[in-house]
Amino acid sequence: MAVGLQAAAGRRAAMAAMAAMSASCNAFVLRPAILPRSLTCAGSAVAVYPRSGWKHGGGPGVPLLRLLLLLQHLRRALRDARLLPRRAAAPPGLRALRERGCGSEEQMAAVLREIEAEVQRRKQLVHQSAERQAIISQCYKRKHSAVYTLQDSFLAPGFLEIVRYCTAPDANLHGLLRYTESFSDKRIFRLPIFTEEFCQAFIEELENFEQSDMPKGRPNSMNNYGVLLNELGMDESFITPLREKYLRPITALLYPDLGGACLDSHKAFVVKYSLHEDLDLSSHYDNAEVTLNVSLGKDFTEGSLYFGDFRQDPSPVPNYTEVEHVRTQGLLHRGGQIHGALPIASGERWNLIIWMRSSTIRNQLCPMCNQKPQLVEAEGFGDGFTESREEDVPESAALCSVW
Repeated sequence: MAVGLQAAAGRRAAMAAMAAMSASCNAFVLRPAILPRSLTCAGSAVAVYPRSGWKHGGGPGVPLLRLLLLLQHLRRALRDARLLPRRAAAPPGLRALRERGCGSEEQMAAVLREIEAEVQRRKQLVHQSAERQAIISQCYKRKHSAVYTLQDSFLAPGFLEIVRYCTAPDANLHGLLRYTESFSDKRIFRLPIFTEEFCQAFIEELENFEQSDMPKGRPNSMNNYGVLLNELGMDESFITPLREKYLRPITALLYPDLGGACLDSHKAFVVKYSLHEDLDLSSHYDNAEVTLNVSLGKDFTEGSLYFGDFRQDPSPVPNYTEVEHVRTQGLLHRGGQIHGALPIASGERWNLIIWMRSSTIRNQLCPMCNQKPQLVEAEGFGDGFTESREEDVPESAALCSVW
């Protein structure tokens, strides 16, 4: 038993050490004490569309590339441990492992096997998601079929007014800001999105699905409870027109440097918080250029969002801004804005999250590892990358590094 506990401690220490060593690929989650959970790909589910998208690094999402980098570090450290077990000036990777309590070859080999198994598991996620989507499409009995197709009647009158303004020839940022609520200097904006009636019907549909015996995938690596909307069949008829017709005119004015005018793909999901399930969400940034977070309900207390620095400009003492949820209203923010959710104190909270992506921006620099992406073909939107020639990229693409 003591040996088992020692090996487990060594694995945890090794994974923490690997996070510190792999500076070439930024961590998705900023709480290293939970690395085994944070290493799971938050953008692994792929929407199925007629056209093909692209992924970074040969697997389901950039965090898989991070795992591959970890494998390289581990193999190098294990090799060094075998060749230089008593060397005083050990290489940085081996030294980091030893300092964190993972000094033996057996411990390093155990971590290596664990991560290799996780890489193989990730490669199956896309196929598993497609299988779930097919079963749901054939077998799930919907409660409110109307909510699957976007209608103007679902949208708040204030939101439609904002869209009308943004599509006018003389629309500008200053005029748009009169319709929104801004928070600090972090480029976070609140605006009305849906009607109360739609939010109630949508939650009833989500609860109906939750209570069914249909297969369900996790919304992302950090949330255990919720629904992937592409698997439910809401992407083409609801989320895509919402992004293209209504949200993109707004983001074009708010986030021109992040490809706000050319957000051409997304990942959409609903997350659920309750006292006996997920309570909160630790600090992280999204695999998106722009994120929309809409509070659908139900009744709850506490659980506000908090926003820190932009991922490229972290400060030694982060300056956090707390923002309360308002039912039916949404928050638009940069995907790279570090944020999280405080614990709810009572009730149940459902939120619609849409990660909106611009291939023009991310084709030049992956937002998750800050490197030129190496692409492999994938179904649907993939992670929002597209295959393009360098000469086809507009000059504005380089603006991703401004903020």
